[in-house]
Amino acid sequence: MSDPRERPEPIASHVFLLLACLLLCGIASATPSITLSKKTGPPTSRILVSGRGFESNVGVDIFFDTKDKALVVTNCKGEFHNTGIHAPGSARPGDHWVTALERNSDRGAQEPFLVQTDWSQFHFKADGTRLNPYENVLNPKTIGSLDLKWSFNTGTSLASSLAVVDGMAYVGSYDDNLYALNARTGANVWSYRASGYVSSSPAVANGVVYAYDYYGNVYALNARTGAKLWISATNGTENYSSPAVANGAVYLGATDGKVYALSVRTGAKLWTYATHGVVFSSSTIANRVIYVGSADSKLYALDARTGTKLWSYTTGGVVDSSPAVANGVVYIGSWDHNVYALNARTGTMLWSHTTGGIVDSSPAVANGVVYIASDDKNIYALDAFTGAKLWSYTTGGAVDSSPAVANGVVYFGSWDSAVYALNASTGTLLWTYPTGGVVDSSPAVANGVVYIGSNDYSVYAFGLKYGSQKADASSQRPDLNSLRPDLNLKVSPPR
Repeated sequence: MSDPRERPEPIASHVFLLLACLLLCGIASATPSITLSKKTGPPTSRILVSGRGFESNVGVDIFFDTKDKALVVTNCKGEFHNTGIHAPGSARPGDHWVTALERNSDRGAQEPFLVQTDWSQFHFKADGTRLNPYENVLNPKTIGSLDLKWSFNTGTSLASSLAVVDGMAYVGSYDDNLYALNARTGANVWSYRASGYVSSSPAVANGVVYAYDYYGNVYALNARTGAKLWISATNGTENYSSPAVANGAVYLGATDGKVYALSVRTGAKLWTYATHGVVFSSSTIANRVIYVGSADSKLYALDARTGTKLWSYTTGGVVDSSPAVANGVVYIGSWDHNVYALNARTGTMLWSHTTGGIVDSSPAVANGVVYIASDDKNIYALDAFTGAKLWSYTTGGAVDSSPAVANGVVYFGSWDSAVYALNASTGTLLWTYPTGGVVDSSPAVANGVVYIGSNDYSVYAFGLKYGSQKADASSQRPDLNSLRPDLNLKVSPPR
């Protein structure tokens, strides 16, 4: 017969296990909190939301502003991890709120999410399409209300296009400076003096701005402060190629006829490739292939890792235009007056379209249409699959500016000193603004603002007039009690 004094031992063990379980799974922290996988991004951004401090095994609704986007059940610790939601495509530039709220309770947590779109390099991004797919403020209906927000005078000419990243606008000038301006106000935040003209367009990636001067020097600067991180030299002078950043490298051409790949971290040369003419064209990178034009009349496709030539295509003239790549096709202009579409893998010509002048402009590609300008004073919209002309628009001067496309509107500048906005579908003029000089600069369009430079020594920013459709639509922080759950949501699987 067992000793009665031994019988309470398993009871004590169960009590201990119960207390441990309660401590681990039943007790949530007094204040729920959430973390977001990213703090900022364009409309449609995927955001992973994680939370802790909630009740255990309870439903939690996750809202973007006041819209219930997901339902998740906490684990026994009162936590959930990496529940995915998307910022709506209609979310306007500015601060918005992500809220996690216990269902049937007023316990919750909130974190801000900044909706903003970056135009980070000459092409918008490395593939060169010059298309901002996130713009949701400016459109054919609102563009008539576009007005000057600010201008900044550099004191001399500028052909550089702007990069717009994290609330800053970066632009080079013939006064040898790279300027960092407040994108909202135009205030000069910092400037960096290079060794020569900065006529090419800067590129920004991972908190670093890359600039290229007339004498072949490449600069890596802290994007917030302008502090120099490194300088690397190419050969040749009169350099106009704009840096392109991808795959841990900075790619650019030089007047010594070479294409350079530099380490983004140190500026060390990773490889060079020699063409047989100066390289004013800016590189485009797609599927680890670099596409770049040369004054030897050729378009080159190079392996982005090694610089090995994959193929080249010979046009009838200098290729200063920078290529665009979309849907397996590379588009380019030439001094032989033609626009070309080539198979991006093989270099086989698919079609060509003849304009009335030299094509220095770089193409933009959107919704099956190629937009490109010519020195014959026209901008053309061509069918991306056949090269057939859909429409053209005539300005008062040659057009070297490269179009930008956003939300049904195509923007560009002209030697007649004006900036234009056309309906991308029809070519109808929607808006124009006269500057005081030739507009070689190419526009950047981001967060409801059009940025462009002019040879009247000024950088311009255009936005909607006060009182028209508001560009900055920062949302109010929702009151937890005002949020209403979507009872039709299915529970997201735990992660």
